[in-house]
Amino acid sequence: MSFFWDGLTEAWGLVTDGDPYLWHLVRITLQVTGLSTGIALLAGVPLGLLLGLGRFRGRGTGLALANAGLALPPVVVGLVLALLMFPRAPLGQLHLLFTLKGVYVAQTALAFPIVVALVASAVSSLPPGLVAQARALHAGRGQVWLLALREARVGVLTAAVAAVGSGLSEVGAVVLVGGNIEGVDQTLASAALEKVDAGQFSQGVAIGIVLLGLIAVVMAGLTVLQHRDQL
Repeated sequence: MSFFWDGLTEAWGLVTDGDPYLWHLVRITLQVTGLSTGIALLAGVPLGLLLGLGRFRGRGTGLALANAGLALPPVVVGLVLALLMFPRAPLGQLHLLFTLKGVYVAQTALAFPIVVALVASAVSSLPPGLVAQARALHAGRGQVWLLALREARVGVLTAAVAAVGSGLSEVGAVVLVGGNIEGVDQTLASAALEKVDAGQFSQGVAIGIVLLGLIAVVMAGLTVLQHRDQL
């Protein structure tokens, strides 16, 4: 069990010494998380609003699919995307397999249903009279959506927090689509997995500790933003 203490010592050394390998992992991890979350929010929030506030045939099916997306196995998503990205597959001409761009696509595919489902849940939980009153005052769809976003902002930010958490900790889809190539598309989580697989437990623990620290800092900042009116 001494590798835990060795890992803690090594993690401290990696941070204080400004190890280039570590900071490259941190940069890639933040890039993947930030870009995938941003795209997921841009595409997922409108769809979540539509499912949460709309009244149309197929809405129940859409909500069920969005909720099912919360349980998507990342390994299965990564496998399907990797197969689609093979040279002779439908996405082969885009040359995404074993690239950082491919990792962006994989993580966005995982973050998107999280955003859709949680935004839909947040806005559908608003008092029915609030939206009805806005519509009675002849508010347009855009105005109703903005009202719903403002009133359900805590829940909407929860969707962002969940998407960020998925990006920071994801391994399966990242490894299958990106190949876990050091210096190209390796993240903190996938690097920790590689070290453990290679029997380098102290280094794996060290990278894992740095990842946990990064998650704590990022999530603390998002929590303050989410509940700033209550703190």
